Amino acid sequence: MSDGRRAPDDEILAIHLQWFAPEDEGKTEEPTEYRLKKEREEGRVPKSPDLVAAIGLLLASVALAIIGPWIFYNLREMLRWFLEASIEIDPTTEAGPIAARFFSYFAKLILPIASVSMIAGVFGNVLQSGFLFTTKPLKPDFKKVVPKFGQYFKRTLLSGEALFNLAKSIFKIVVIGVVAFLNIRGELPRLTRLFSSTVWNSSVYLAGIVIRIVIEAAILMLALAIPDYIFQRAQFKKRLRMTKQEVKEERKMFEGDPMVKGRLKDRMRDIMSRNMAVNVPKADVVVTNPTHFAIAVEFDPMTMAVPTVTAKGADEMAFRIRSLAKDAGVPIVENRPLARALYAEADVGDAIPEAYYEAISKILAHVAKIDRRVAAKYAAMGR
Repeated sequence: MSDGRRAPDDEILAIHLQWFAPEDEGKTEEPTEYRLKKEREEGRVPKSPDLVAAIGLLLASVALAIIGPWIFYNLREMLRWFLEASIEIDPTTEAGPIAARFFSYFAKLILPIASVSMIAGVFGNVLQSGFLFTTKPLKPDFKKVVPKFGQYFKRTLLSGEALFNLAKSIFKIVVIGVVAFLNIRGELPRLTRLFSSTVWNSSVYLAGIVIRIVIEAAILMLALAIPDYIFQRAQFKKRLRMTKQEVKEERKMFEGDPMVKGRLKDRMRDIMSRNMAVNVPKADVVVTNPTHFAIAVEFDPMTMAVPTVTAKGADEMAFRIRSLAKDAGVPIVENRPLARALYAEADVGDAIPEAYYEAISKILAHVAKIDRRVAAKYAAMGR
């Protein structure tokens, strides 16, 4: 009976423990290129929001410093126009001109800085992840409707990423506070005399201090954003780590089932054995190890740009190739390094690798001197 009462609590406890189960348990393998490419197609790429914000703040503040006088001039003109209009124009009957003038001033004051900020945001994102346009992140994902509270709290409160973000936020506050303190302390004697200055001059002077503080803080934030970007890339790859089984399944998807590949290889070996009796007699030369490897090479200037491997084998198959070559009168040349290299780097039907052109040409030239059949083939091509 007591077990019956405790069952619901046990189930709730089990659910709560699942919330706090580690997401990356067993994920020890680095993400593959395919996994990274798939994540990029989904719009998930490593990036630092702080880097985008720092670039945007820096460029916008520099633009504000450059066009600040022009903005102040337009602000003064706007204020003057609306004060005059408040006396001369009845807003109940002439709302159109007032609205048009308002939007005109609004565009002059806002659009330059807004345009610079938008360009800076795009530049900051392209700088981190390259040009990427996808609408997939905008699609609703109903799997995210039910939150994983444990994983969320673990990531935001109890992880290395949470500690890094906390330290970063504290550092930002300290940096901005120190920059503001140093700038204000340096200007304090002049600030105390502003009561004797005009409103316009005081406003321009204070705006200059603010812009300087913002630019210096933005430069320091940009310096902080670089290690943050490196950290975010490391965290991104860590979240994409795969289990050994996932890597195995992905490799199987691209390379095929090893059992199937083994059967195909056996099948190809059977086909090669049957074709060997046809290909070896047509070869110009057989390069041997002399006992372990044998590679049949053919060069037909009419159909081939470079010499081609028509048969190859090791041990018993090499013995059979040599036997077929002797029966057909195909020259057999012993060259241990070349035979070993061709066996390792060229398959049946492949052209001779460029690194071995010189060695093969010398062998074929030697064969042409001792084999009338080969000499006649090259003579037909004017060799």
